Amino acid sequence: MTDSKILIIDNDISSCRTMERAIQQEGYQAIIATNEPDAVSLLIKEMFYLVFLGLETDNNDPLINIKSFSPSVPIIMLAHQGTIEKAIDALKKGAMDYMTKPVNPEKLKNILKTLSASHKNKLSSTQDYNYILGETPAIIEINRLIEKVAATNATVLITGESGTGKEVAAMSIHRASQRCNNPFVTVNCVALPEQLLESELFGHEKGAFTGAFTKRQGRFELAHTGTVFLDEIGDMPLTMQAKLLRILQEKSFERVGGTETLNIDVRVIAATNKNLSDAVMNGMFREDLYYRLNVIHIHLPPLRERKEDIPLLVSHFLDKLSHTYQAKKVSGEAMRLLYNYCWPGNIREMQNIIERAVIISQDLEILPVHLPPELQKSSAATVEPIIRLPDEGISLVEVEKQLIIMALQKSKGNQTKAAQLLGITRSALLYRTQKYGIPLIT
Repeated sequence: MTDSKILIIDNDISSCRTMERAIQQEGYQAIIATNEPDAVSLLIKEMFYLVFLGLETDNNDPLINIKSFSPSVPIIMLAHQGTIEKAIDALKKGAMDYMTKPVNPEKLKNILKTLSASHKNKLSSTQDYNYILGETPAIIEINRLIEKVAATNATVLITGESGTGKEVAAMSIHRASQRCNNPFVTVNCVALPEQLLESELFGHEKGAFTGAFTKRQGRFELAHTGTVFLDEIGDMPLTMQAKLLRILQEKSFERVGGTETLNIDVRVIAATNKNLSDAVMNGMFREDLYYRLNVIHIHLPPLRERKEDIPLLVSHFLDKLSHTYQAKKVSGEAMRLLYNYCWPGNIREMQNIIERAVIISQDLEILPVHLPPELQKSSAATVEPIIRLPDEGISLVEVEKQLIIMALQKSKGNQTKAAQLLGITRSALLYRTQKYGIPLIT
């Protein structure tokens, strides 16, 4: 059973054996790797329920390297007292937790019990639909909102920079709704001149204008009982905005050059990379249309604000491309460059870069040389420590407890906001509250 396997990566054999006995007593199978190459080989061939990762390795950043081969597996860092700062840094990069060495077998067993309970809760709450790919608090909250919105017919406005996945979000709402078996019709509002856009949306009668040799159904008519996705709504001409407003208000329209009023049943989802509030203030967007569209607002964050999702997204694109090209893995150094890049083109840019790297790489591994020059020049910013270690020492457990309690109090019990304040995922926050017995504020 793949879920029963736990991988220990550490060159301290004595510590590994102690952990192995405790893990086996809890009913799991423990597998030991004393170096990263052996660990990587195991991760490629097998699936693991959990990984314990020692910091005393040849790689400067072993977490990134391990995650590049198995992005979804939970990782708990093993740290001596002198390497606690590295362990805390690893938490920010996606590690679930850390343990100080020498490892206490009873604490290890408690961690396994807590993780098992969290795993069962996660499985019981899993939905039938895949929404936006990601595990950061912002994406988890967006997916929850998508699930709620999908059950209604409310108009939705999706905002975000180019390439953040606005059409994917719109499609997710449609697929999770009662309209899922009916049409999903996309219209790019900036791709066509005004006259052609009107005909595209509403259709036209024969002879309505030069070149209209036959009657033609528009996108709204084709989307009857389904969903219309209006992409780049912020670029729609004002005259067209008035006609769109009528559809939202009356659920009816006439084809261009026609007199027959057609009634339709469609859900409208709109998206833009512009600030529509500013456009309204500047007279470039109708205020009444803005409020009609903005019944439910979903904002997709740029990739640079959800870097913890980068290994997961990279793995996703590699898996998709493996159906067309030879399967590839990403080296630790290449993953580090991907992680540190600012991604101005967001997920769309990542998809293009990964596909390019897969094509030009002649080996089974993507290296930094296979990435564009702008990524090879990227480097991580230096971060000043936010906590100073007093000479008399400090209880790390108590500091972590207090930070969690403070975050929950500051967020007034909102678990997602508390996780964001701490720079961890919501599931990691819940894991720690169970671990320390911290009551959740309601």
